[in-house]
Amino acid sequence: MYQPRTYRHWIKDTDLVSFNVVVGETDLHIRACCNLKNEARESVRKHRAPLEDYIRSHSLFLASLQPCAVENHAPDIVKEMTEAGRLANVGPMAAVAGAIAESVGKDLLAYTPEVIVENGGDIFIQTVRTRRIGVYAGSSPLTGKIALEIEPAETPLGICTSSGTVGHSLSFGAADAAIVLSSSTALADAAATAVGNRVKTVDDIAAAVELAQSIEGVIGVVVIKDDKMGLWGKVKIASSVES
Repeated sequence: MYQPRTYRHWIKDTDLVSFNVVVGETDLHIRACCNLKNEARESVRKHRAPLEDYIRSHSLFLASLQPCAVENHAPDIVKEMTEAGRLANVGPMAAVAGAIAESVGKDLLAYTPEVIVENGGDIFIQTVRTRRIGVYAGSSPLTGKIALEIEPAETPLGICTSSGTVGHSLSFGAADAAIVLSSSTALADAAATAVGNRVKTVDDIAAAVELAQSIEGVIGVVVIKDDKMGLWGKVKIASSVES
């Protein structure tokens, strides 16, 4: 079921061109130095096609909630999602939004020095100036009050969010937001799912942060439940949602 992505209206700067691309279940909001809608659409189709073909003949890959093995000749995006699931100890589809966001973003870097690809709260970013990424955490009082400050030297970077209270993505937890940073957007996506699954109450925040620390490749995490927040790693919190 589609849910309005109202957080997209928070963007306040005007130095990049914004456009949306929708192909099947993939709904991207992209910002770049010029309008690359056609190039982005073709990129989405290019990366979705082998993934869809693989899923049609490998039902376990689609349904598994645990890491699973794939063949050496599997498509690159399938292997990337599988490795992310293995590292985070979740099913490979937990990495799909991040994997597509990064794949499309890297393709678009052939046309623009900066790109931000957001796919249902999962972000791939390459920037040449400091950016602020607003934190959306549902009904938490922290929603819209804080942002992550990202420096150019930290990019390309994946910033992915899992929530048990917002959206339709599968979560076994009740975190308002579990945000993970990694150089691999697929891994950030899978790890955010794992971390979010760990949170049922505010008392679980510390354990969820520790879990994030244990996942190889994760460089930062923010966990929000109600009015409480835990964080670790390369995370700089700012007090504005301006991107």
